[in-house]
Amino acid sequence: MDKLGLNDPLFATYAVAAAIMILKAVSMSWLTVVRMMQENGGFRAPEDIRRTPLNPNPDPVQLAPNERVERIRRIQLNDLENLPYFLIAGLLFVLTAPSLLLAQVLLYGYVVTRLLHFAAYLTAQSHDVRAILWTPGSLIIIFMAVRALLYAIG
Repeated sequence: MDKLGLNDPLFATYAVAAAIMILKAVSMSWLTVVRMMQENGGFRAPEDIRRTPLNPNPDPVQLAPNERVERIRRIQLNDLENLPYFLIAGLLFVLTAPSLLLAQVLLYGYVVTRLLHFAAYLTAQSHDVRAILWTPGSLIIIFMAVRALLYAIG
């Protein structure tokens, strides 16, 4: 592989998967704000309960934990714990010049598992269900990282 570019189907596959995951992760901040506005609470900083046009009736109770807001924060934290590994391992994996089919299965497979994991977390599915959905994505990252390692030392 001489040059990475979006005209290369292999790199384009990575770029699509990475862009979807980045957009998903960034959207969690927006979803947190939407939930805080819906719940009129779940705020974190004391200055958040100052009187403003968006918070005309501040109340110290707005700083109390709110489960619906905290659920979104936990989902975002889970993304922040997992997505950087995917982004790096995926790029290193692409540099090993795998077949396009293998890359599509792994990279898009990861995206699907993360979106399903998000849906399970958002709808308060059990830890077992979330773990079943998280595990394939984690194994994909491990596979890609090991392949990159073996390719680099081999």
